[in-house]
Amino acid sequence: MSTAHARRTHPYLTGLAVTGAGVAAAYLVSTVIPVVGALTVAVVLGILAGSLLSLSDETRKAISGVTKKLLRAGVVLLGLQLSLPAVLALGPGTLIAVVLTVGITFLGTIGLGRLLGVPRGLAMLVATGFSICGASAIAAMEGVVKRDDSDVATAVALVTFYGGLAIAAVPLLGGWLGLDALRIGGWAGLGVHEVAQVVAAATPAGSAAVAVAIVIKLSRVVLLAPMVAAVGVHERHRPADGKRPPLVPLFVLGFLAMAAVRSTGIVPGVALDLAKITCTLLLAGALFGLGCAVRIATLVRTGGRALLLGLLSTLLVGTTALVTLTVLG
Repeated sequence: MSTAHARRTHPYLTGLAVTGAGVAAAYLVSTVIPVVGALTVAVVLGILAGSLLSLSDETRKAISGVTKKLLRAGVVLLGLQLSLPAVLALGPGTLIAVVLTVGITFLGTIGLGRLLGVPRGLAMLVATGFSICGASAIAAMEGVVKRDDSDVATAVALVTFYGGLAIAAVPLLGGWLGLDALRIGGWAGLGVHEVAQVVAAATPAGSAAVAVAIVIKLSRVVLLAPMVAAVGVHERHRPADGKRPPLVPLFVLGFLAMAAVRSTGIVPGVALDLAKITCTLLLAGALFGLGCAVRIATLVRTGGRALLLGLLSTLLVGTTALVTLTVLG
C-alpha cells in the first residue's frame, strides 16, 4: 500500500472504528434501559465523542461521509417494519385521526417555531419527530432540509425528554379521564413520540392496549415517506449554495419499496427481526455521526426556546390525538 493511499484510508478506518464503538455502546445501554432507545444514546455519545476526543478534520469528514450512507440504508430498512394491511385494519375513522393529528402537529409546530424565533431547520426537525416517530423521523428528514448538526441533536434530545414525560402522563391522565384500556393504548400510539415510549406508556393498561398502540404508532410511520418527499419538493425552491435536493430522495423510494415487500407477507419473521435490529444499528450509527459534528455551545444557545417549543408541540400532539380519537376513532 502506498503512503498516499494509507493517508487517505487511515481517517476512514478511524471514523469507522469510532462510529462502530459508539453504536455498540449505544445498543448495549439500550438493552439495559429499553425506554431510552439506542438512537437517543447514540446521539448523546456522538456529542461527547466529538467534544472530548481529539479527532482530526479528516476523520470528522470521514465520519460525516459514513453517516450519510448509514442514514439512508437505515431509513430503507425501516420500511420493513410497516404492514399496510394491519394499518388499514384500523378503520377509516382511526386513519383519519392519524392523518389529522400528524398534519396538525407538523404544521402547528412549525408555526410555533416561527413565533418563538426557533431556527427553521430545528423547527422542521422537531415537527417531524413529534408528529411521526421521534428520532427515526428526524434522521430521515435531516437529509432534505437546511439545518445545523446541532439542530439534529437538539430535536432528538427534545423527543427523548418530552416522550419520557408522556410515558407517565398518558396512563395517569387516561385513568383520570375515565378512558378504557383500548382508548389509552390508542392515545399512546397517536400522541407519544418514540415507539419504545409508546409501548411503555401503554403497558400499564395491559397487553391489548399495547397491541393497539403499536399498530396506531406504525400508521403514523407510514406518513414518513410522503412527508419527507413533500418537504423535499418544497426545499427545491429554497436551494442552498446553488444546490437543489432531489425531487424524491432515493432512500424514500427504498422505504416505500420495503413497506410494499413487508405487506405481501412473504418475508419470514426471522428476517424481519434481523432487519429491525440492523435498522436500529444503522440509524444509531448515523445519529452518532451527526452528534460528533455538534458544538455544545451552539446547542446551549437555543436551549430555552427549544424547550418551550418541545413542550408546546407535546401538548399539541397529545390534545389533538385525544380529540380526534374521541370524535373519529
